Amino acid sequence: MAAAEMKDGTATVVTDSSSKGDREFVMKASMGGMMEVDMGRLGVSNGSSQAVRDFGQRMIDDHSKANQELEALAHSKGITPDAMSGKDSQKDMDKLRDKKGADFDKAYMHMMVEDHKKDIDLFQKEADKGDDPELRSWANAKLPTLRDHLRMAQDIENGLKK
Repeated sequence: MAAAEMKDGTATVVTDSSSKGDREFVMKASMGGMMEVDMGRLGVSNGSSQAVRDFGQRMIDDHSKANQELEALAHSKGITPDAMSGKDSQKDMDKLRDKKGADFDKAYMHMMVEDHKKDIDLFQKEADKGDDPELRSWANAKLPTLRDHLRMAQDIENGLKK
């Protein structure tokens, strides 16, 4: 297979050795990681509480590093992750841009809780059932950080409710 088209219309060059599931994982993880960085920037600039701004910076730092690692690994497999985040991510960003103060903080942290639950499910599935051993290993290695992000997001979200 020389190319594959994702549901959102983005094209990706792949090698014959990449399974459909592994390619989909790379695409989803890549888009999700880029969204986390973009949302983190929004958290840093629009967050009204220091905890939210600090969490946003952590998202920028951790997900930027993971994105670079995934891109290098994907390229070694002949997979080229899409350079743009998905349409759903843009909708989420647009919703957050309109919020200010405590409303922004609550919406952002709720979004981060829900997003990290999805990320953990995606990465766990790849770690358990992925075809490529290197991608499985990479996904498994990222799970503790994603779980830490979820715990932090839940703690901040709960603190904002008080």
